[in-house]
Amino acid sequence: MFDSVRNGRPGTAMMSFAGQLSDDDIAAVIDFIREAFIKGLDSNTYYHTPENGWDDHQRYAAAFPFALGEIALDIPWDELTEDQRRGKQLFMSACITCHDRAEVKDNGAIWDPRAVSYPRSGFDHRHQEIDARSGATLYARHDQAPALTGLSKQEQLGESLFQDNCAFCHAADGSGRNWIGSFLEPHPRDLTNPVTRAGMTHDRLRTAIESGLPGTTMPAWKSILDEDEIDAIIAYISRAFHLPEQSQDSR
Repeated sequence: MFDSVRNGRPGTAMMSFAGQLSDDDIAAVIDFIREAFIKGLDSNTYYHTPENGWDDHQRYAAAFPFALGEIALDIPWDELTEDQRRGKQLFMSACITCHDRAEVKDNGAIWDPRAVSYPRSGFDHRHQEIDARSGATLYARHDQAPALTGLSKQEQLGESLFQDNCAFCHAADGSGRNWIGSFLEPHPRDLTNPVTRAGMTHDRLRTAIESGLPGTTMPAWKSILDEDEIDAIIAYISRAFHLPEQSQDSR
């Protein structure tokens, strides 16, 4: 545990804290984790407890049968009682982000994942109303991809790869100001920032994508994406966020 906190875990989002915490601080963090989460099982380490921000969790009771898999989520609405319909609506608006689709009768096609900033639609379980808050969250606008026309096939591939993978941290609009990006430290690079764009050559971008950035949550993608896919992402970033054209020799 000490090694993971001090040096990070290559290939994951676990960054090194050697530059932020002393060895004594790291040891104290580990002692707390072991006592609170592993040995003590303190009440605030459980989800859905008042100590963890879930006051009056019973107000979600109508959704419990869906969260627990007692009622399949894909049962048609007209086959549910009025209380069950209310519970399903509550589950769909407030619980599904974490509980996924719970239990279904027909698994159907594999869900198509999409990089979207959590919490979905700005939902906050501490909100007093028992539903999702509106999409007018301050993060939601950064989950909107640039509207581009006339993309080449390479740029279309890059758009798909960026929005399905990179947007989770860098935001769909490249700003890094979505929910996840705002809480990562250091923040993901703002690809729309003029200073960032001015210094971002294609070679530097390729190196960052292929090998990651030590000391940050930017992982290496060279074992996941092939060279053509990385080139496509670079082409899309250049088109969407207007990076300067650079020769392959510039760094």
